Amino acid sequence: MATGADQFVGMGLVGFSLLLFTYYTLWVIILPFVDSDHMIHNYFLPREYSVILPGVAALFLVLCVGTFIALVTWRNRKPKKVE
Repeated sequence: MATGADQFVGMGLVGFSLLLFTYYTLWVIILPFVDSDHMIHNYFLPREYSVILPGVAALFLVLCVGTFIALVTWRNRKPKKVE
């Protein structure tokens, strides 16, 4: 059973993810249909970053997963038997 602190952290992560998803959706899907001189463009990064940031995040994720797999494999290796 999850404690109150675990639930609080989980809800915080869900809230952050929802906020990030909403921001990115507005930035990538809605913003191109808004006039470029509209004030709302001041709250968003340039469009080039909408491709660069997820790419960097994906590379970082692959690096972390690869490192984890390498560490687990290295720790679980069995020593060779010497005959």
